[in-house]
Amino acid sequence: MPHSPAEKKRVLARVRRVRGQLDALETALTEGADCGPVLQQIAAIRGAVNGLMAGVLESHLREQFISGSEDGSAEHDAAIEEVVTLVRTYLK
Repeated sequence: MPHSPAEKKRVLARVRRVRGQLDALETALTEGADCGPVLQQIAAIRGAVNGLMAGVLESHLREQFISGSEDGSAEHDAAIEEVVTLVRTYLK
């Protein structure tokens, strides 16, 4: 869960955008839209959800490992950045 008010606001905004995309998909399906645009919308929704997950996971990692770090070393920060980059790449 996002810990700062700014982070929470950003995550909720992403959730609302995903909800809007889902509503648009439902409308397209109800109206009998062609398969191509429907598949494109589904792919966009998947990307948005993956982005949401990556953002929340990044926030969690930073909160747990960077903020909780007593040494605050550059190597420690670099290792966390590497994990965050890896997770973002995987979720694309």
